[in-house]
Amino acid sequence: MKSFVYIFTLIFCYTISYKKVIAQGSNINNEQYERIEKAIAYYEKLKNKEEWPQISLPDQTQLKLNDHSPVIKDIKARLELLGDFRALSNTDVYNHRFEAAVKRFQARHGLEENGLINAELIKVLNVPLDSRINQLRINLDRLQKESTENVGRRIVANIPEYKLHVYEGEREVLSMDIVVGKTTNKTVVFSDEMKQIVFSPYWNVPESIVKNEILPAMKRNSRYLQQNNMEITGTQNGLPEIRQRPGSKNSLGKVKFLFPNKYNIYFHDTPAKTLFSRRTRAFSHGCIRLSQPFELAKYLLKDDPKWTDAAINSAMNTGSEKWVTLKTPVPVSISYYTAWVDSSGEVHFRDDIYGKDKALVRLE
Repeated sequence: MKSFVYIFTLIFCYTISYKKVIAQGSNINNEQYERIEKAIAYYEKLKNKEEWPQISLPDQTQLKLNDHSPVIKDIKARLELLGDFRALSNTDVYNHRFEAAVKRFQARHGLEENGLINAELIKVLNVPLDSRINQLRINLDRLQKESTENVGRRIVANIPEYKLHVYEGEREVLSMDIVVGKTTNKTVVFSDEMKQIVFSPYWNVPESIVKNEILPAMKRNSRYLQQNNMEITGTQNGLPEIRQRPGSKNSLGKVKFLFPNKYNIYFHDTPAKTLFSRRTRAFSHGCIRLSQPFELAKYLLKDDPKWTDAAINSAMNTGSEKWVTLKTPVPVSISYYTAWVDSSGEVHFRDDIYGKDKALVRLE
């Protein structure tokens, strides 16, 4: 098995080197490509020079500011190698400088930025360098296959990051937390163009949800449709066609953003705001829920003077569905990156929530 991994790595590196030439000619994501290559080189250097022993917590379940423990020395040394900490002297004291380094590491890995050293943090610290190198290479290959250029206005939703980003060229102008599809209802990776905003939308309940969720709920509670502001509008394939009227209970919230596609995926508001406080946010049926839908609507309509803040708020709360067509469609990419490097050179990693990395390279 080790020989297989070695041969695969050689082939992969050769393929990436060849594809880099193509990328340089196409001017697609060149800066990100080069940043990831530098990160791979650095992690390779660490692998060749440094031991990477497993770090273990003592009996206590977590360490925090002002605590003392011998393991703090080990963690400081690990964070210094990873670029999160610069030790003036390596003591066993958890001080403010070290807390800032822990939070920086947590931010880079999508962990809660609470500064606590716990089992979750230690697990991420102990990920082998070979695994991180492979993760970076897999995402380098994904980047190579992406067709979106870093020009103009565009929207990128990164599933493993649970984040939506709005860019103008290479400058990020807006970002927000998102909720993505469950592992049983995965959000699809694809690109399209956003064309319409729908304020105070109806929710036309998908057939699968009608069959698997609504009908059983109606059997348990004869008033289910009334209590959830729903109505039957017809029948299709032997099932009732059900929609939810605009209002506070509407599952799409107060606005949705359409980029018509065969997967029937779109962005939308949600009444379930508490889910945005979770670290992992894979709860939807496939569509993407936005934590700041008003801000996205405001940005997309900023060049139209009639769409003031008051007008947008009114449209979101009027209770009557209103469709708005964007003057210029905006490219949308729903992506799947579990590793990337930001503009300041910090390397970020996220969990492979849909198992797409494992499907490409299986080391077991």
